[in-house]
Amino acid sequence: MSTTISVLIGSLRRGSYSRKIANNILEYFPEGVVPRIVEIRDLALYDFDYDDPAVTDKPAPAAYTAFRDTIKSSDGVLFITPENNRTIPAALKNAIDIGSKPNSDVAWRHLPAGIISHSVGRMGGYSSQKNLRLALSYFDMPQPGQPEVFLGQSPSLFDVHDRIAQKSTVAFLQGYIDRFVQLVEHHGRISNPATAVSMAIS
Repeated sequence: MSTTISVLIGSLRRGSYSRKIANNILEYFPEGVVPRIVEIRDLALYDFDYDDPAVTDKPAPAAYTAFRDTIKSSDGVLFITPENNRTIPAALKNAIDIGSKPNSDVAWRHLPAGIISHSVGRMGGYSSQKNLRLALSYFDMPQPGQPEVFLGQSPSLFDVHDRIAQKSTVAFLQGYIDRFVQLVEHHGRISNPATAVSMAIS
């Protein structure tokens, strides 16, 4: 069975640097790991009335259910986000809130997470990544350790074909994805004792 990674892009802009980074990153995953971009642009603003059992005349949007099911069926999730006003974009926070409900079935819980942040300045989206880590910490999501990925001056990352141009940057990102995949696979073995026993026997 293949390992599935959901990739969430923080920026909604069609030509965003986040999407360009994501399109490059998709090629860095090894054989047997299937990354998929999960779009968040059509998710309605979160309203707890959708999940409140006492509110019977306001069913949750179908897009909520589809998004939650997609995340829950993933083996890991990779966030690629810019920094907006010293934090994460509103659309990404909205997606996190949607996945956090209902309380009895949180889509994010214990799911391995990777984070790549960027900005047009030199800080590489430092504030957005720290805010995102704070939000995700509530769901006990394991994440790769150091080094973290902060991509500064994002407009300069790409060549005329929107490929990441600097070989050292490519190598750095490849290393991060390799560590993230190892985390996802390790977490999967822990979560599935039968798999761990099978591997030990073989």
